[in-house]
Amino acid sequence: MTLSHSPSLAYLPWQRSPESAARLARRRCAGDGSVSLTFAEFDGWVEAAAEQFAEAGVGRGSVVAVMLPNRVELLVAMVAAWRLGAAVTPVNPAFTPSEAGYQVEDAGAALLVTQSGLECASNVRRLAVDDLRRTSAGTLPMPGVEPGDLALLVYTSGSTGRPKGVMLDHANLDAMTRIMVESMRLTRDDHCLLFLPLFHVNAICVSFLAPFRVGARLSVMGRFTPDTFFDAVEKLRPTYFSAVPTIYAKLCAEQREADFSSVRFGVCGAAPASKELLEATEARFGFRLVEGYGLTECSCAATSNPVDGVIKAGTVGPALPGVRVEVMSAEGELLPRGRRGEVVVQGPIVMRGYLGRPDATAETLRDGWLHTGDVGVLDEDGYLRIVDRIKDMIIRGGENLYPKEIETVIGAHPGVMEVAVVGEPDEVFGEVPVAFVAGLPGAGLSTAALLERCREHLTRVKIPVRIHLVETLPKNPIGKIDKPTLRRELVQDRAESAGA
Repeated sequence: MTLSHSPSLAYLPWQRSPESAARLARRRCAGDGSVSLTFAEFDGWVEAAAEQFAEAGVGRGSVVAVMLPNRVELLVAMVAAWRLGAAVTPVNPAFTPSEAGYQVEDAGAALLVTQSGLECASNVRRLAVDDLRRTSAGTLPMPGVEPGDLALLVYTSGSTGRPKGVMLDHANLDAMTRIMVESMRLTRDDHCLLFLPLFHVNAICVSFLAPFRVGARLSVMGRFTPDTFFDAVEKLRPTYFSAVPTIYAKLCAEQREADFSSVRFGVCGAAPASKELLEATEARFGFRLVEGYGLTECSCAATSNPVDGVIKAGTVGPALPGVRVEVMSAEGELLPRGRRGEVVVQGPIVMRGYLGRPDATAETLRDGWLHTGDVGVLDEDGYLRIVDRIKDMIIRGGENLYPKEIETVIGAHPGVMEVAVVGEPDEVFGEVPVAFVAGLPGAGLSTAALLERCREHLTRVKIPVRIHLVETLPKNPIGKIDKPTLRRELVQDRAESAGA
């Protein structure tokens, strides 16, 4: 095998390993507990699957939908589509048939790769994952994949309406993976443990494509549980992994001990984490935990606290190399350090737009900037602190309240695992803050203690009018707290009380 004939390494504009093809071919590449592959074996499987896709009518410019739980075959299917110059839209395997059908149809998929038991309300041609060929006939010519060709269609969570397909091209993936390799100091000796869902850019870019770029190893976990995670760390000896705050909170609550000496660092993203959670995780497990910030529309990440530099707790770090992050006023003026405004992003990681949504694209990509919808502040060193989402802001009697500020105060209580603050309609003030709090097991939380903490650290208008203690908070498909569901529950409860 030569590099020029290695489909998973050579034809993609962003995939350039510094190693010789012969040496790389023998290295362990990816495994999931059922299968373990070298790069040569992975390439062979990709080539065979790509031939199968081509027979099903997939070619350059097509879209392949992949609806699978985390497993190596998902990676093979993605790269096989790229082998043909096609794009991939990863579909959440937990979707209802109608949700999956909407995405597959909206993306214009020519083929759906899925498994038994997963239903999709679409008549698109299907391929069972267990029928993926493993042996190549060697019949495919090398495609001419260009940097501007569409690579991924990743659908947003749709909290403000029907999900939108974010269009990321190969140039976006090239920039994002190159930046991640540099910022995380990845080498061929790294080993990533992947357990976040592969229908999201965090897992795709941080845990799959970045290590592949340098010839590092990847181990794929299925469904996350603390026990399976601890087992995997001790058996596989990974050097890094990426998780959301909820997972780190669950791990800190576990009594089980494990050997984390192989882990160089952990990545925390997708949702805000409290300073207390970050510090507790580092103290408990001994590895460096870096929090970053980004969104699907910028290919994954725009900022990050450094793996080997100064970490500022309470911030999501400075802009990543080659990325510009600023704070902008509502009038479109870039604001000086220390001023609060909307976070905007420029750079090669910014999406090309939303599929078939020119109005939404024009609203988000304005005047050369990606408008994130997040409120933030940059300090004198360029470290970004996220204040809140613009749409989550609560306007109480004409005064702007940022839920994240209230959540930070409540979340600092040692017994709190998760907290979400949302606005409830109020006839007098327009909106008032209400908090939902999930405690750690055995914490013995009380609303009285949490309200007293709020009175100690917050002005009167910011104190929640009520605190609901709950076992868990609702999540969207990528693990973020689902605030729209909480708002709907408040409105429904209000309506039921009024009708009682």
